[in-house]
Amino acid sequence: MSKEIVLALDAMGGDKGPSMVIRGANIARVRHPNLKFQLYGDQEPINNLLRRYKRLKPVSIVHHTEEHVENDLKASQALRQRKKSGMSLAISAVRDGGADGVVSAGNTGALMAFSKLSLRTLPGINRPAMVSVFPTERGECVMLDLGANIDCDSSTLVQFALMGEVFARNVLGIREPTVGLLNIGSEELKGNETIRQAASMLRKADLPIKFKGFVEGNDIPAGTVDVVVTDGFVGNVALKTAEGVAKLYIEYMRSAFRRGLLSRAGFLLARPALRALRDRVDPRAYNGGTFLGLNGVAVKSHGGTDHKGFANALSVAVDMIEHDVNPKIINELKRLHLEETPEMTKVVV
Repeated sequence: MSKEIVLALDAMGGDKGPSMVIRGANIARVRHPNLKFQLYGDQEPINNLLRRYKRLKPVSIVHHTEEHVENDLKASQALRQRKKSGMSLAISAVRDGGADGVVSAGNTGALMAFSKLSLRTLPGINRPAMVSVFPTERGECVMLDLGANIDCDSSTLVQFALMGEVFARNVLGIREPTVGLLNIGSEELKGNETIRQAASMLRKADLPIKFKGFVEGNDIPAGTVDVVVTDGFVGNVALKTAEGVAKLYIEYMRSAFRRGLLSRAGFLLARPALRALRDRVDPRAYNGGTFLGLNGVAVKSHGGTDHKGFANALSVAVDMIEHDVNPKIINELKRLHLEETPEMTKVVV
C-alpha cells in the first residue's frame, strides 16, 4: 500500500472552475486510492459538487475563501491583493506541512510568484523551471522551461539541465537520459552568447550528464534527446505550438472522414487505430507542468483543460511526491559539489 498523499487544490482556478477540479479529483482518486484533498475556494459550489461524488467527499476537506486570483491579474498585484485567495492558501498548506503538493489551473504568473515566496527554491538552485513531458517517436521526452522564466543566463540553463536529467531518470525511468540545449541549429557557433556559454559549461564541467549539444525544434518530436533545455519564452512558444498542431491534425482527420460515404466507411474500419492515435497526441494526456526546483511540489495545470486533463495534472504531482524528486535533486547537487568546480562557480547561489 502506497503512503497517503494529500494534495492542496486551488478549486476556483481554471476556465471551468470548481466543476473541472472536482471531477478531475474524482478521477485521480480512482487512479490513486491513497489520495486525499484539501480544497480551497468558495465552499458553496464546492460542497454542492462534492455531494455528487460519494467516494470523493470523505477524503476531501473544504477551506472557504472568497478571494480568487483572476487570470489577467499581474503577479505583483496578486501578491499584494490576493493573500487570502485559494491559490495562496493552498500553497501555504504545502509550506506548513498540511499538504504534500499543490495543483492549480489558475494564473501562471501568480502561481509561480506565490510558490517562490512561500516555498523558496532548493539549495543551489537560482530559479525554478516549469517542466513537462512531450510525446516523441521514441517514447517521451522532458522539456524545461515552459514559461516560468522569460530570460535565463547560462548558469540557470545548466541548472535546468541538471534538474531535467534527475526528473527524466526518476519519473520517466530513463537510466541515462540524454540532454540537449534547444537552439536554431546544431552547429557550435549557432545561437546567442548565453546558450553557447551554457553548452561550454556543460561540456567542461564534471557532471554525470550525457550532454549531446544543441538540438533544433524538429528534434523534440523526433526524440533526439530525452531532456530538452531552453528558456521560458522559447519553451512556452514550443509548447503552445505543439498543442495547436495536435488539435489541428485531429480536426483535419475528422474533416477528411466526413467528406463522403466512402470516407465514412473508411472511418468505421480505421476507428480503433484513430482512437489510439487521438489518445497518443491528446494534449490532456500530458497536462501538468511541475515547477521544478522549489522546496515543495507545485504543479500548474492548463487553464483551459477539462476534468480529464486536470486529473493528469494531479497524477504529475503524485509522481513527483512518490519518486522523491526534490530530495534527489538536492542529493545530486551535494554529491557533485558544484561550488568546487571552477567552470560551475556561477551555478550555486
